[in-house]
Amino acid sequence: MRNFALVTVILLSFIAFSCNKDGKSERFELLTTNIWVTDSLLADGIDAGGPGGVLENFKGEAQFKEDGTGTFGNYTGIWYFTDNKETDIMIKPDTEPIYFKCKVVELTSQSFKITTSAPDRTNPAKVYKIRMTFKPK
Repeated sequence: MRNFALVTVILLSFIAFSCNKDGKSERFELLTTNIWVTDSLLADGIDAGGPGGVLENFKGEAQFKEDGTGTFGNYTGIWYFTDNKETDIMIKPDTEPIYFKCKVVELTSQSFKITTSAPDRTNPAKVYKIRMTFKPK
């Protein structure tokens, strides 16, 4: 009887997952389908993507791959949505000691905007308010 219950659970799970074509949400598809190019990188409202800027290494292309890996400017790392509504995303560059928990402000086929905060490496008491905007390549 226990085997029958286990087989039933497995079959019901398979049916439930197969009904949703590939199990990917619209937001997941929007994020992973495009290669995104930085449009603006702001820290405390000031351009921080230029030479010497605190976001200089994030400038360029960002690609969020379906397997949870990605490239973010000069970084590679991992990413994932942190909630069921997919309004928050966690980004962890391999070479950085911290995760960036970002609020997804906008995600459409033509625009991807996130906000987050990060400590100043030279003054840990200071925290930057960061806004990154991207357009599809």
